[in-house]
Amino acid sequence: MTEHILGARQRSRRRAAALAASLLSGLLAILACTQSGAPVDLASITPVGETTPVWLQSLPPGQPTVTLPPPTPPVPGALTPTTRPTQDTSFSPTPNATRAAIRARQTEEQYTVQTGDYLSLIGQRYGVSAAEIAAANGIKVGDQIYPGQVLRIPVPSATDFGSDYKILPDSAFVYGPGSVGFNLDAFIQAYGGYLAHYTQDVPGIYLDGSPRARTLSGAQVIQIVAQNYSLDPRLLLALLDYQSGWVRKADPGDNTLAYPLNDVTPGREGLFLQSTGAARKLNYGYYAWRAGGILSWGFADGSIKQIASGLNPGTTGVQSYFAGLLKPDAWTKAVSADGFSQTYRDLFGNPFQQALEPLVPPDLVQPTLQLPFEPGKQWSFTGGPHAAWDTGSAWGALDFAPPGNALGCVQSDEWVVASAPGLVVRSGDGAVLEDLDGDGYEQTGWVLFYMHIATRDRVGVGTALKAGDRIGHPSCEGGVSQGTHTHFVRKYNGEWIPADGPIPFILDGWVSQGEGTEYDGTLTRDGVTIEACDCRGPNNQIARP
Repeated sequence: MTEHILGARQRSRRRAAALAASLLSGLLAILACTQSGAPVDLASITPVGETTPVWLQSLPPGQPTVTLPPPTPPVPGALTPTTRPTQDTSFSPTPNATRAAIRARQTEEQYTVQTGDYLSLIGQRYGVSAAEIAAANGIKVGDQIYPGQVLRIPVPSATDFGSDYKILPDSAFVYGPGSVGFNLDAFIQAYGGYLAHYTQDVPGIYLDGSPRARTLSGAQVIQIVAQNYSLDPRLLLALLDYQSGWVRKADPGDNTLAYPLNDVTPGREGLFLQSTGAARKLNYGYYAWRAGGILSWGFADGSIKQIASGLNPGTTGVQSYFAGLLKPDAWTKAVSADGFSQTYRDLFGNPFQQALEPLVPPDLVQPTLQLPFEPGKQWSFTGGPHAAWDTGSAWGALDFAPPGNALGCVQSDEWVVASAPGLVVRSGDGAVLEDLDGDGYEQTGWVLFYMHIATRDRVGVGTALKAGDRIGHPSCEGGVSQGTHTHFVRKYNGEWIPADGPIPFILDGWVSQGEGTEYDGTLTRDGVTIEACDCRGPNNQIARP
């Protein structure tokens, strides 16, 4: 008999992402003193005896670099990773001819509604407006649609393409190698704008579920969002300055104080929720476009613009953010050379001159990984490919629930273990990040992300792990999760790596495959397939030899 695990999978707004979704609206607390918002010669702000600006210096001396233990030998006969197809490597802010042009569909299609869908979102995937889908199905744009409902998707009638101007290289978008050494707080303080004196009470969650508040500076808010969503903090700063002037203006205007990133959705006041909302839009444009899941941008007035050919994910991520906020004419201005791009260049210079490309090499293969639990233990495969961190990010995560018959958020004495040798570079709020190259930076190389790890017995930062070493116990910590489990993700150079993409997610020879719907998927090895299920049953049990 199959036993369902309460809440082990909620298809909307949960898991690792859910900390942001569970937070209350933050309070603004501005210090009385302000500094001038006049232009600052950042190159002149250097420590005594140094020549490099303080905001570009590397992290403090003593950053751990270790010699890691040798990797675990591959299992004889196990499947090996495949080579990733060649990707575009153009650095210049011009269209990439190697990116195939979008061809309009010539025939009507059918689409089965999934959980969380709405007409404009479906329209973006097919290059048609919500109104066109509604008309083709004899419904109204505001009518409710249901999972399992089959919709007719008409042939696109729009021929209006958006800008093909390249705004950012991918390496300036993600929390990758380009962000190593960037001193966020020093940069903010150097300008002395409103952000330099901003604080916010950001509620968190006690282990017993009661709220607690942490007072964070503006720099801390940006850093937390950058790390969690794996976005370059310079991107977030430039967006904030473009939308409200908070970075360079001491007095940006009262109309910016509640909604500094121009998302005027009720309940999203304050920098933290503004930044997490922006991060979702940014990641959606980056990863959904890269996966071929969107063809157009939909706007609040019902119009659409086809996504131009020749773009890169870093650019489509920025276009996605502005499409969610602006009318078409304002959007065109924002994504042009003299829009947001100019603000970014004013703050940080030409990003294409500093690009580190390709961010993910075309011949990249996954290192040998084992299942993240101890041998001989029968765990449940409860979640196939789904969002790595909050909605919008790549479907890079797999979920596993520990042995036992207890339901809900219960204490487990089972152990999550290291999937490969590495160095622990972050540990807290339910998360453990393991750096596989041992250089001490989560922005470089392969990084493994283990989520919902209990505070009790959790491994500390700086620990050098061997494959199979204990990391901690599975739990519900680190977000809104109603079932004890662990959420397991890969990153490379700051980019979330899909669990069903061209670089297979292989664990002890088990290969992940998605089924086209978030959380649905399989693991296959030697002709045996198990299917993800929010349950404990014979078809989703998995164990290490």
